[in-house]
Amino acid sequence: MSTAEKNISDQIDHLFRHEYGKLVSVLTKTFGTSHIQLAEDVVQEAMLEALNQWNYNGVPENPVGWIYKVAKYKAVNVLNREKYKRKYASDISQRLQSEWTLKPALEHIFTDKEVADDQLRMIFTCCHPSISSDSQVALTLKTLCGFSIPEIAKAFLTHEENINKRLVRARKTIKEANIPFEVPTGKALEKRLSSVLETIYLLFNEGYNASSGNSPIRYELCEEAVRLAEIIASNPNTRSSNTYALLALMSLNMSRFKSRVDEFDNVLDLEHQDRSDWDRALIKKGLYFLEMATQQNEVSIYHILATISAQHCTAVDYKSTDWAGILELYDMLVQIDKSPIVLLNRAVVLSKTSHPKEALEQLNQIGDTQTFHTYLPYYTTRAELHFQNKEPQKAIDILNEALKLPLDENSKSLINIKLIEYSRKS
Repeated sequence: MSTAEKNISDQIDHLFRHEYGKLVSVLTKTFGTSHIQLAEDVVQEAMLEALNQWNYNGVPENPVGWIYKVAKYKAVNVLNREKYKRKYASDISQRLQSEWTLKPALEHIFTDKEVADDQLRMIFTCCHPSISSDSQVALTLKTLCGFSIPEIAKAFLTHEENINKRLVRARKTIKEANIPFEVPTGKALEKRLSSVLETIYLLFNEGYNASSGNSPIRYELCEEAVRLAEIIASNPNTRSSNTYALLALMSLNMSRFKSRVDEFDNVLDLEHQDRSDWDRALIKKGLYFLEMATQQNEVSIYHILATISAQHCTAVDYKSTDWAGILELYDMLVQIDKSPIVLLNRAVVLSKTSHPKEALEQLNQIGDTQTFHTYLPYYTTRAELHFQNKEPQKAIDILNEALKLPLDENSKSLINIKLIEYSRKS
């Protein structure tokens, strides 16, 4: 591939990532939710045509407008095919099939406001309660974020066949349940919004602590999660205290990305991060969202986690961290979410405010859980607490046990470094 071809390919990739979801959302409204796959196919054809033509004719002055124009008329061609006329009998489809109403109809459905509204409708369609949670995430990544099946499979450490099955099930459910392309209202909106935010948070967490890939952070997943949350927050009917709290949490956590990974792609804890590399603009943005979130009398997991993150981001240095205040926040969080991961994180904070023995006792109370069998931080946390408790041999034994896990080379290297450190100081 020549340099010019690579540049064009990179531009297509950029457009695909940023415009794919918008176009699929608009065309899903046009074709109906039963034909999400068709909407995706039309957009993919438009992108492929761009790749082919731009390699010969060069990139047009307005590449986004070019893609939209091609996608529009491909959609019109689909609607004009005889076999589809009865299937797409919506008001929009009828107007697109008439030469008198085609142009104004196209101009209307592709306005910025309509595109934004359609993306919002698509989010709620993908996260309908009739669809299983794992399928919701896969469908959101595919239709709204433009991720390929291999990319989704890689992100969630599973086979492409599994992702494909989830997508097929999701589309079948949408068709059979006749799920409308709309944002719910009233009490239904509150319940559905909760499901949407859970999906976005799951997406962000997978990017923040990537379970696979060459990097411990998958930035594109985090960016997509923020983008989706901002779509919700920008609409007066769907913005909420929880939405702002989630945006605050994601913004504050993303502010530390630059210092969170060293040159060898090893994750650095807060103590060893260079705080001068923290993104102050993102911290300011996160604190703004947190202030917006606290204007209502509501406390959720997102509120507490965002406040914890704010405590870390506003501490001058590691020693200045208000561990006692963070422990109080974890005590609040445990009342809402008593999951093993939350209890593990609380034990770490407890070790900062009291003797490590007390933190170890808290960990032992969690008991044997399937969650921790392959969870490396559980092993490294226990090992460090035993080491701090002047039990280096126990720490060494735990790390040797951790080496039996399916680990990447960087994780193994970090464990071996710790083993040397513990052995020298034992």
